[in-house]
Amino acid sequence: MTLAAPALRHPDGSPVRALVVDDEASLGDLMRMALRAEGWEARAVEDGHTALRVAREFNPDVIVLDVMMPGIDGLQVLQRLRASGNDAPVLFLTAKDGVDDRIAGLTAGGDDYVTKPFSLEEVVARLRGLVRRTMVGATVDNGPEIRVGDLVLNEESYEVRRGDVSIDLTATEFELLRFLMRNPRRVLSREQILDRVWSYDFGGKSSVVELYISYLRKKIDVLGDPMIHTVRSVGYVLKPAS
Repeated sequence: MTLAAPALRHPDGSPVRALVVDDEASLGDLMRMALRAEGWEARAVEDGHTALRVAREFNPDVIVLDVMMPGIDGLQVLQRLRASGNDAPVLFLTAKDGVDDRIAGLTAGGDDYVTKPFSLEEVVARLRGLVRRTMVGATVDNGPEIRVGDLVLNEESYEVRRGDVSIDLTATEFELLRFLMRNPRRVLSREQILDRVWSYDFGGKSSVVELYISYLRKKIDVLGDPMIHTVRSVGYVLKPAS
């Protein structure tokens, strides 16, 4: 017998909020019903302009975003969301299945990618994972911490700091940093990182790993001596600053 996954909720007991953006109304309604069955509050809209307005009002915890839409497409919607300060994790839906299209969606700031046709169960499972990465736990103090030098990551509160400086990370940046910090001084290949952080490969292309490593460097290494190092032709390693 398969046990149902425990319902995800905010520490105050309020439901997770999900926004589905897809120009196929029937698909949006199906996704909305599936997420409501999870106990989440879900809304579905059919175009990018409406999505931007609803995102401001609804403040979703996670967004399902179709890439190909009339008017402004999903990539443009995401760019505008990020520019406005909205950092909710985004799962892209698209009929495209090429490697370059996957990279384009993720490098635009998305956190995951599913191609049509897809199973609702898989999409819901991926959304649960994204929400768990970003959901602040009910217990903030005394949570489990990973320390490498003066860099500290709290797996319960999802807080990161270097020395006395707090660092804001997206869901994917946090997961990448956690993987690096769990393996200090160990060189991790691009393939290992792709498998652990994104859970699927890109046919050997590692552009997305290099991009997110650069994001982390801009947020972490600027605060002191470099901690994230490239090992040529092998991968990356995080170690205490010398």
